[in-house]
Amino acid sequence: MKISELMKEYTPSESYEGWVTNDDYVFAIDTAPNGSTATKENDYVVVEMGIAGLDAQLNPITQDKTYIRAGQNTMKTGTQRAFSVTGDRYVGDEAQDYCLSHKTKYGTGNSVVTNYLYFNVLTGKGEKGQCSIIVNSDGSGNAGESSSIDIEFKKMGATPAEYTYVAA
Repeated sequence: MKISELMKEYTPSESYEGWVTNDDYVFAIDTAPNGSTATKENDYVVVEMGIAGLDAQLNPITQDKTYIRAGQNTMKTGTQRAFSVTGDRYVGDEAQDYCLSHKTKYGTGNSVVTNYLYFNVLTGKGEKGQCSIIVNSDGSGNAGESSSIDIEFKKMGATPAEYTYVAA
C-alpha cells in the first residue's frame, strides 16, 4: 500500500492533542531508490502487511569524560536512528518483497540504502531520511506456525530532515 492510499482515511491536524498508539505511526520506504526518476513521497510503500512490531529507536551516542573538581560529564555527540520491524512473512507485499529480495538480503553498501518516511497520521509530523536495510531473519518459526521476519532499518548519511505530510 502506498502512502497516498493509506492517508485517504486520515486528515492530520497539527493541533491534535491526545493519546497516540503505535498504529498511529507510518513507516514507509522507497522501493525504487535508484530509479531513473525520483519516487514521489506519496508513492513510498508503507511497511505494514504482516508487521506485528515497529520499534522506532533513537540511540544516542555519548562521550564520557571526567574533569578535575567537576567529576564525570556526559556529552551527547550524535544519534543513530533505527527502526526494527518484526512480523510474519507475506509474499506479495511490496515492502516485504523488496526488503527480502535476494539483492537486498545479500547486498552491501549503497545497494541496500533506501529513502524512508516516518510520521504520525494524527499530526502529519515526522521525519524523512535514508537508511540501510539489514535483514536479520527472512523466515523462522516452528512447524505449523507463521514464518517470522526480522528487519532493521538504520540511518544512513545525513541527519533525517523534519517532514510534514501533505496530501497529493
